[in-house]
Amino acid sequence: MEESLPLGFLLSTHVRAACEIQHRIAAKAGMIIQRVVLNSRPGKNGVPVAENFRLEQSAIADTIQAGQVRVRTLYLSVDPYMRCRMNEDTGSDYLLPWQLSEVADGGGIGIVEESKHDNLAKGDFVISFSWPWQTVAILDGSLLQKLVPQLVNGHLSYFLGAAGITGLTALLGIKEKGHVSVGANQTMVVSGAAGACGSLAGQIGRLEGCSRVVGIAGTDEKCSILVQEMGFDAAINYKKGDVAEQLRKLCPGGVDVYFDNVGGDISDTVISQMNRNSHIILCGQISQYNKDVPYPPPLPPDIEKIRKERNITRQLCQQDMQNFGEPES
Repeated sequence: MEESLPLGFLLSTHVRAACEIQHRIAAKAGMIIQRVVLNSRPGKNGVPVAENFRLEQSAIADTIQAGQVRVRTLYLSVDPYMRCRMNEDTGSDYLLPWQLSEVADGGGIGIVEESKHDNLAKGDFVISFSWPWQTVAILDGSLLQKLVPQLVNGHLSYFLGAAGITGLTALLGIKEKGHVSVGANQTMVVSGAAGACGSLAGQIGRLEGCSRVVGIAGTDEKCSILVQEMGFDAAINYKKGDVAEQLRKLCPGGVDVYFDNVGGDISDTVISQMNRNSHIILCGQISQYNKDVPYPPPLPPDIEKIRKERNITRQLCQQDMQNFGEPES
């Protein structure tokens, strides 16, 4: 996930005038709210544009039922995986597609304005990862998690980042799929290293025992932040110079753990320099999301041959997320 944005950022003022007719019609039905719906699909090989979404006014009931709460949206999380949800077929069995003319949803945080749920009260802050992209919503209280603002010093959006699913994804990916061992002198490479998940993954890899952590990002500024503020040993700007050559210099002993956020050419380059019995943690494939390929995308034949010959594992960290919190059988 890249960042958590206030809902107002999504509600572009230039389309609000077009909602006035809807407003007058909906006013008869109940409380007026604004919402973002999927207006069209970009196509599996298309690039998303603003016109794929539509801001509209609608109405929700004035009253809530037993077990429900009315919440006002404070933060929504806009994440790379959502590109897959814009397709009719997401390519993954754990992601549901957004439906045309239906409200989009994802990670969100809000405040309870009215409650008929035993465990939630007016003023409580709550979170859901199926939060509708609308200003106000009526939700099933049993599907919401109550937040404790003091845990993040009042920075509620952190629950959509480092203190939420993003941080948990990085942590479980490294602990369950990275096979990092203290004292094993392992080198970790992180692509998309300046992103929300990648920046955490590098730091967690260091804490778990990696002796060297190298990040790959797209600007000199990002690379500088990774090294100076986040504890990476080095960072590569993939838009400058030869990535393969820089990797050889920065990882002279090869790569033992690769936290992959991007896929494509960058990942092919890293995998070609991975050691025998090393591990790929497959977190994201952002370079492939505008292409009609299955998820995870297959590797090119020559890279797949290297992977098999060197016994390199390549596993989705989302598999651990799906099972997280479930009791062992």
